[in-house]
Amino acid sequence: MVGKLVVVPGILTAVSKPVVKATKIVIQCKNCGHIKELSVHKGIGGTLPRVCDNSNNPGQGKEKCRVDPYFIVSEKCTYMNHQTMKIQESPEAVATGEIPRTYIMSCDRYLVDKTSPGNRVKIVGVSNVFSSSKKGTRNISPDSIVKTSYIQVLGMEIEQTGHHIKAAQLSQADEERIQSLAKDPDIYNKIQKSIASAIYGHDNIKMAIACLLFGGSSKILPDKTKLRGDANILLLGDPSTAKSQLLKFVERVAPIYVYTSEKGSSAAGLTASVLRDPTTGEFQLEGGAMVLADGGVVCIDEFDKMRAQDRVAIHEAMEQQTISIAKAGITTILNSRTSVIAAANPTYWKYDDLKTAAEQIEFQTTIL
Repeated sequence: MVGKLVVVPGILTAVSKPVVKATKIVIQCKNCGHIKELSVHKGIGGTLPRVCDNSNNPGQGKEKCRVDPYFIVSEKCTYMNHQTMKIQESPEAVATGEIPRTYIMSCDRYLVDKTSPGNRVKIVGVSNVFSSSKKGTRNISPDSIVKTSYIQVLGMEIEQTGHHIKAAQLSQADEERIQSLAKDPDIYNKIQKSIASAIYGHDNIKMAIACLLFGGSSKILPDKTKLRGDANILLLGDPSTAKSQLLKFVERVAPIYVYTSEKGSSAAGLTASVLRDPTTGEFQLEGGAMVLADGGVVCIDEFDKMRAQDRVAIHEAMEQQTISIAKAGITTILNSRTSVIAAANPTYWKYDDLKTAAEQIEFQTTIL
C-alpha cells in the first residue's frame, strides 16, 4: 500500500505540539561558499548532499571541500506548519486478545491544530515509510532495511468530539418504529427487560443501567456553571451475583466503551500520561481510558481491588468530566465526558445486613 491513497478511521491517542518544517532549504558550503537550493519532499525525514557540488563556481578548488561540507542557511529557507499525531484502532473494533494497532500521521499546513487526543476521526492520506537510520552509515544495517510506516494526511473528518456524535444512518422505517415505541405506555418495562435478558431479576439495577446508557442532558446555569448529565453507577454485592455479566452487557451495547479491570488499570492508564516522543525527543500527551471513551461508557470491574492512589485519579474525571494535566512542562485540560459503571465486592466479601452500609464499603467518602 506504500504510495497509495488510504482511508483510516480511528481514535487519536497522542498529538505533538506544532512545529515549523522547511519546504525549501538553502544550503551553503563551509569551504567554497557555494549556495544551493533544495526542495523538500513531503513527509518525514530527508538528507543533505554529502559532497560539494561547485560546478557553478569553477574558480574555487573543489578538492578542498571535505565530506559533509554543507550547512543550512535558516533565514533563507521557507517553512510551513507541521504536526505529528498517533491514530489507534477504536477500542470496540479490536478483537479480544489483540493489541490495538497504532499509526504515526504527518499533518501539514491547515491540518495542524485541528483536533485533540480522544477525538474520533477518519483520515484520508498516502501511506508511506521512513527510515530512522543515523546519518553517515554506509553498511546495510537493520535500521536501513526495516522501515517505519506512517500516513501523510491529505484530509481529516472529525467524526466525534464528546457528545457531538455523528448522527446514525436511520431509515424511514427505523424512525417510524422509534416514534411508535416512544408512544408505548409500557416502554419502561420493555427497555428494562431488554437489559441483560439472560439474567433473571435485578429489575432496579437494570433500570439504572438503562438510564446510564441513555444518559441525561447536561445543563449550563446562568452563571456558566456546568452540571453533567451522565450518571455513574457502583454495583456493590456478593461474589457470583452477575455483576461482571451486567458490565459485559454494557460493553456490548454501548457505541463507545472502554472495559478495564482492577490491577490492569493504573492512574496514568485511566486518565492521561506524558511520554517522550522517540523520534523528536519531546514530551507529548497520550490519552488514557477516560479520554478514549469520551462520549461513551467506562466499565471498571473489581473496583475495590484497585490501589487507592489510582482510584483518586478519576475523581475529577467523574465529577467535572475533565482531566487536568501538569507534567513535564505540559499544562492542559482534556475532556472525559463519560459515564462510569463499576463493580465491587463488600469489605468482608459478603454483604451483612446487620452492619451499616459505611462499614461494608472500603472506599473513601469523596469517591462515593
